[in-house]
Amino acid sequence: MVSTILSCSCYAWKGSRQANLLEMGPPPSRAMATQTLGEISSFHGGTEKASGLLNRRSFVLSGLPLLSSFAALGFPTPGFAVVKQGPLAGRIPGLSEPDEHGWRTYRRPDEKSGGHGVGWSPIIPYIFSVPQGWEEVPVSIADLGGTEIDLRFADSKEGRLFVIVAPVLRFADDLGSEAEIEKIGPPEKVINAFGPEVIGENVEGRVLSMEVAEHSGRTYYQYELEPPHFLITATAAGNRLYLFNVTASGLQWKRHYPDLKRIVDSFRVV
Repeated sequence: MVSTILSCSCYAWKGSRQANLLEMGPPPSRAMATQTLGEISSFHGGTEKASGLLNRRSFVLSGLPLLSSFAALGFPTPGFAVVKQGPLAGRIPGLSEPDEHGWRTYRRPDEKSGGHGVGWSPIIPYIFSVPQGWEEVPVSIADLGGTEIDLRFADSKEGRLFVIVAPVLRFADDLGSEAEIEKIGPPEKVINAFGPEVIGENVEGRVLSMEVAEHSGRTYYQYELEPPHFLITATAAGNRLYLFNVTASGLQWKRHYPDLKRIVDSFRVV
């Protein structure tokens, strides 16, 4: 009986309360809405829950300046995802996974920029292999080697390499759009003409060896120069001359010559 009376009284009070709220219209402020929530929660014995909700809300609001301070200092804020920067503009990875001997193959990505100017066609991709530890080095437009340096790689322990891709029109104007290294000239003429661009000085008397190799119908000239130590592979494709250059200090040359020779021998235009 007592339970029934209390229930009826409760429903009556709630109905009256709802009618009063309708007559009052929308709550004039957030403070009044919060007070009403407190009264209803108190009547149902939920005072602790309501106060806990408000306390948590107050804590979150009070913590926002702290999170802002973390963000301003450059620290990742708790509970927020950290956005990682993607690859640098103009540098598209082209290295394969290491093979069973730890060597990786680089292929010039088709999406990589290059070949600006009237009459230029997209650069024909090239490939080469390097052992573990060799990584791409950014090439700047202000590079002292000139704008024709297409790629740089280096390993602090073994040496460094760079690829020059130059227009054949600099050397001859009758080679057409499908140049061949033989049409540019014999090995002696090519190294005398392009060697200074590679080593920064005249190559006369510095060439230790010259070889001619053919792979998949394309001819390659290969050179070894004495100190400064250089290994060079030259070929032509499309309307460009390709110079693949590997160099090292005296100590690196002595310790890692077999790897350096393997790197330069692996260069191919595809």
